[in-house]
Amino acid sequence: MSGHTVPADISDHMLDLDEDEDLEVFSKNTTLADGGPMPNSPGSMVNQYQLEEDHQDVETKDIFVTVDNPESHITAIETFIMYRVVTKTSRSQFDSSEYEVHRRYQDFVWLRSRLEENYPTLIVHPLPEKFVMKGMVERFSDDFIETRRKALHRFLNKLCEHPVLSYSQHFKAFLTAHDLGPHKKQGPGFLSRMGETMRAVAISVRGLRNKPEEFTVMQEYIDDFSTKICSVDKVTQRVIKEQKEYMDELKQYSPSYFQWAELEAELAEPLQGVGNCIERCSKETEDQIHHLSEVLLPTLHEYVLCADTLKAVMRRRDNIQAEYEVKNEALVSRRVEQEGLQEEVEDLAGRLEQANSALKGDWTLWKNVLRTDLKSAFASAADRNVDYYEKCLAVWESFLLSQRGECVEQKDWEHAS
Repeated sequence: MSGHTVPADISDHMLDLDEDEDLEVFSKNTTLADGGPMPNSPGSMVNQYQLEEDHQDVETKDIFVTVDNPESHITAIETFIMYRVVTKTSRSQFDSSEYEVHRRYQDFVWLRSRLEENYPTLIVHPLPEKFVMKGMVERFSDDFIETRRKALHRFLNKLCEHPVLSYSQHFKAFLTAHDLGPHKKQGPGFLSRMGETMRAVAISVRGLRNKPEEFTVMQEYIDDFSTKICSVDKVTQRVIKEQKEYMDELKQYSPSYFQWAELEAELAEPLQGVGNCIERCSKETEDQIHHLSEVLLPTLHEYVLCADTLKAVMRRRDNIQAEYEVKNEALVSRRVEQEGLQEEVEDLAGRLEQANSALKGDWTLWKNVLRTDLKSAFASAADRNVDYYEKCLAVWESFLLSQRGECVEQKDWEHAS
């Protein structure tokens, strides 16, 4: 069976945080090795930086979609997962305010391909990658199914937030039709798609005569962004891997002190204290790894895939311009066919203008979404790092204070004697 995963994208100016913001102080419900309360810590940066875009989305959003309840289906020739898609909306274009349908991954692929065909220069959010599980008794693991479900849920909600794509008839059919078969038959045939592909290849070989500067800058940004986000994604995966190894070492390290304490009666208490500290740090490291894996890494990888989507959108825009240039040159050289070509040129000129306008508008929208997603992910990761190291520091400080107190008491006793 096929499986899938998700992508991600970055900007040079995405983290525009105000360093002068005051951080409120709150008390964490955590105890130290000696049972005492954890010291106060700076407030969560995620809670502090409330983005205006979040408030605007809540106020204006009129369609809500949930992907849940994955179920395995087995036929004579294949095994696949069906997901429940629940839609709640107040839009007048829908006949009802709530729908429930079931979709498999291939249905999501169909939806995305139709959106790209109808809106070639709009940035359609990527789907999770296709993935084949080999050498396993179960066709899909629970973790894989849940990861894909989250990615598909995010894909549909990105479409809901889009001012153009959310009004697509294909999107409406996907959310409301119990049987997508009739809708799938309405798409372009194989020969038509093959013709478009061959035409795009011919145009790409020819190249563009005069690409607008703003789209050249856009292309350079996409290429640079793709390199950077892939690098950040790989480094984050390596950090998580190394922290997992560190956590495993801590788990093997703490029992040594507990065993040592059983052999040294006079040192039993401090040795057990060290063991407890290491054990707690191991737990905090495990929580840190889980947070990075569940929050930061999925966002980064999502925008890695977005980089490929942007490249495809730019190629389609270039193809439209190249076709316009070809027809325009033919119009100049073949005066005899001027009347017929003029109509095609005007149509392509209109398409080019529309494509440019659509891409520029959607580019701004995408940059805002990028800034929101990555600001939230990085702020959350930074806040979790602060919390993580504060907890570990407090654990060790508490242990040192307890040991110093015992030393003072012993000296007082010796002095008194």
